[in-house]
Amino acid sequence: MNNFRQFIQEDRVRVFDGAMGTMIYSKGVYINRCYDELNLSTPDLIHDIHREYLKAGAEIIETNTYGASRLRLAQQGLDDKLLEINVSAAQLARKAVNAANHEAFVAGAISPLGVRIEPYGPTSEEEAKDLFKEQAQALLEGGVDCFVLETFQDLAEMHQAIRAVRELCDHVIFAQMTINDLGETAYGTSPEIFTERLDKWLNQDGADVIGLNCSVGPQIILEAIEKMREHTTRRLSAQPNAGLPREVGGRKMYLASPEYVSKYAKRLINAGVKFIGGCCGT
Repeated sequence: MNNFRQFIQEDRVRVFDGAMGTMIYSKGVYINRCYDELNLSTPDLIHDIHREYLKAGAEIIETNTYGASRLRLAQQGLDDKLLEINVSAAQLARKAVNAANHEAFVAGAISPLGVRIEPYGPTSEEEAKDLFKEQAQALLEGGVDCFVLETFQDLAEMHQAIRAVRELCDHVIFAQMTINDLGETAYGTSPEIFTERLDKWLNQDGADVIGLNCSVGPQIILEAIEKMREHTTRRLSAQPNAGLPREVGGRKMYLASPEYVSKYAKRLINAGVKFIGGCCGT
């Protein structure tokens, strides 16, 4: 853990991996499967994807646990395997990192719960925190170096995810919101507001990172990052989608080219992003 803090404190850009689901789908696994369960049933597939990203130069890889919280797994009848799925995910990523030819680390990926919390829904803030804490504990048992709380739209839910991790450990947190084509969250929260709130809630030592992921492509994320930069001294992360998917022959396809994404990666770095990666379609 100390190694990871030292690794990210150096004044240089660090590279995350790209999409996990996109890679799994490209290998012929259709979306009627629970992708998180693949950590157990086809671990070699997940390990190979991690290995490919590391070979391409990724320095921080995310666990295959985007939907591995209790409520999301319950939709697939797999909530009884929560511990096993998350621990295995972390161990598979660690195995790939240990075999890499350069220094690399494992980030435990945690997404929103898939339900609305108070005051928008029946799930209380404490219930939400406990659900996040359960998954975070399992990822810790698997040996992650840090946590990526990603694709959050509700600031209140993000707050509970941060609280959950902080009750367990002092690992670095990447707190990443997602925005729409208006440049704000689905709840109408602007980048200026959520940046100030996240800056307040995260560790006072400045090690934690604020960022964006998913969303509607690199251009909108770049515009939001430029606004966020004015409201925090923390380092910023960006993992945009490869644009929006389009229906092509009955399949969802991301049409943004590697050249397009790399052009915006450079622009994001010039805007102050220190951690760059990719989300859906990359």
